[in-house]
Amino acid sequence: MNQMEDLRERTVRGGLAKVVAQGVSFFVRVGSLMILARLLDPKDFGLVGMVTAVVGVLNLFRDFGLSTASVQRVHISEEQVSTLFWINMLVGALLASVAAGMAPFISHFYREPALMWVTVILSASFLFNAAGVQHQALLQRDMRFTTLSIVDILSISVSSTIGILMALKGFAYWSLVASTIAAPLISSLSYWIASGWRPGRMYKNVGIRSMIRFGGTLTLNQLVVYVAYNLEKVLLGRYWGASVIGIYGRAYQLANIPTENLNSAVGGVVFSALSRLQEDTKRFRSYFLKGYSLVLVLTIPITLVCCLFAKELISVLLGPKWQEAVPIFRLLAPTIMIYALINPLSWVLFSLGLVGRSLRVGLVLAPLVIAGYLIGLPYGPRAVALAYSSVMLLWVIPHIAWCVHGTIISLRDILIAVSKPLASALVAGGVAMGCIELFGEFLTPLGRLLLGTSVLLSGYVAMLFYVMKQKAFYLDIVRTMRRRATVEKGLVPA
Repeated sequence: MNQMEDLRERTVRGGLAKVVAQGVSFFVRVGSLMILARLLDPKDFGLVGMVTAVVGVLNLFRDFGLSTASVQRVHISEEQVSTLFWINMLVGALLASVAAGMAPFISHFYREPALMWVTVILSASFLFNAAGVQHQALLQRDMRFTTLSIVDILSISVSSTIGILMALKGFAYWSLVASTIAAPLISSLSYWIASGWRPGRMYKNVGIRSMIRFGGTLTLNQLVVYVAYNLEKVLLGRYWGASVIGIYGRAYQLANIPTENLNSAVGGVVFSALSRLQEDTKRFRSYFLKGYSLVLVLTIPITLVCCLFAKELISVLLGPKWQEAVPIFRLLAPTIMIYALINPLSWVLFSLGLVGRSLRVGLVLAPLVIAGYLIGLPYGPRAVALAYSSVMLLWVIPHIAWCVHGTIISLRDILIAVSKPLASALVAGGVAMGCIELFGEFLTPLGRLLLGTSVLLSGYVAMLFYVMKQKAFYLDIVRTMRRRATVEKGLVPA
């Protein structure tokens, strides 16, 4: 088997493993949220959300972008990896100290004394994360995605179980704290066991300056984007209180779970493959567009389900005490598709080393989104959600055009990839709403959700496969995931 066939086989198998793992992760996360939403109050979620919105900024520095740099490099030495490990540990210890030192400020800022010890305990997660960064990068670099998938499932399952058991015992918001810090601890321990790699000492002059520069630019970019996407939670918590941020935060979490899971399932695999294909433009374009199309075809109908059946989803997933989250969730739902459109573009930019462009894009996006928050803040969480979605919707086309400019991917490629699944979903959504109008009044919220979702998805597949004539393309993706890659085959979206 030649190198390209081997890369293709590992990519296909890795993609299948990640998709399965993220599917399991999705159901575990949603199931955990359903249980915890019924055991805990909105204020419990709000208290932890207040801390994570602020301390989460530090989380962006946990590996200083060095794990991505490790994967992106075509060649990397043992000395370089060991040195990067100790740099990560030093950064982790520093971040843990800074987070713990911020505890009094956070407690005073939100006027919530309980946040003092919540912040101190959560600061330990920085050390836990740092310990496994390079081990995870080595597994990803070797394209051991089945192993990474098992670790993901183990981590989220055990941490969710810990949170639920503590909530049942009456630990309130501490159950969320325990679940949050358990996840990185379990992951890092598992990465050490799975990789079998043990760090050596730190070395000097081993050629990591360019990697640190790459990682630093990437981290700065992530910082800018994080502030843009999370400042509204800090502001809502400060001016509207813990209960409001608890409600807004759960709506935001539900809107982000589909995109996070799908992008994580496909993104790590595609990024690793693209990093190995930087000089093979034909295969680079083919790999990207296949991964991009897969994310879109799965995300677009989810977006419509969330928009059309927000009330039913909140009722079924969170329960009756969360009805205030319905309009917020419906307003945030369009961002599911927007993220699916723009997030995968980072695969192209990072694999080609264009982190500087990614940073410039973020520096333009951030003030636009923040301005939207500030306009909506005086009017409450609904206005903030509306402003957020509106700004992102207006920004999406300029964002795409800027990211792909001068690369092998064109804006036309992106528009073609999105046009057919989007048109199919809109038609299917109209049919689904017609069915709900006819029969919905006789059904429970769960019944309406099942009916509407079933009709929408069935109509979507029928439109996409037979009217838009995309059946061969998407079934080819499935067949590729199931067979050994013994025959090289060009697969470019029609």
